[in-house]
Amino acid sequence: MANLSSSKKMVRKITTRTVRNKSHITNMRGLIKKVEEAVSSGNAEEAKNALKKAQPKIMKVAQKGILHKNTAARKVSRLAKKVKNIS
Repeated sequence: MANLSSSKKMVRKITTRTVRNKSHITNMRGLIKKVEEAVSSGNAEEAKNALKKAQPKIMKVAQKGILHKNTAARKVSRLAKKVKNIS
């Protein structure tokens, strides 16, 4: 356990950030799952709409530093490729 007041404050900040980051990641994963479900069902229009919602969220998470920018770009690219293949 932290002893210094600055260390205690950092622990509080880290826990707050962790909760916020988990929320963003969970939301992003849910949107990715919707795209993949639409692709697996073969519904091209639904998949395109889901990708339009997922892409900005993935890039926003990368912009906040929760996810590396190359990882985010790779995820978007792979999702777009899947959607394009069913069209």
